[in-house]
Amino acid sequence: MMAVDIAGIGELIMFALVSTLTIIFSILVVTAKDVVRASLSLIVTLVSVAGIYVLLNAQFIGMVQILIYVGGIGVLILFAVMLTTQELKGGSDD
Repeated sequence: MMAVDIAGIGELIMFALVSTLTIIFSILVVTAKDVVRASLSLIVTLVSVAGIYVLLNAQFIGMVQILIYVGGIGVLILFAVMLTTQELKGGSDD
């Protein structure tokens, strides 16, 4: 009989959860109608990809993923969205 490896099962469950999170939020990036929601979904997707790297024992690549992509590109997208001028959809009372 084969002994049940509890650590292996836990690692498999964590991988399934993180990969499901990655797939769901990557679909939300593509289908979001609001740019702010799409960029926040992109940040969650990039963090979950870093989690997959950590689960695969590539901690350095996971930390680089967080520092460069989430820290740099995610903040850049959010600042670009927040600093652009948008007209309000409601009518003005002037």
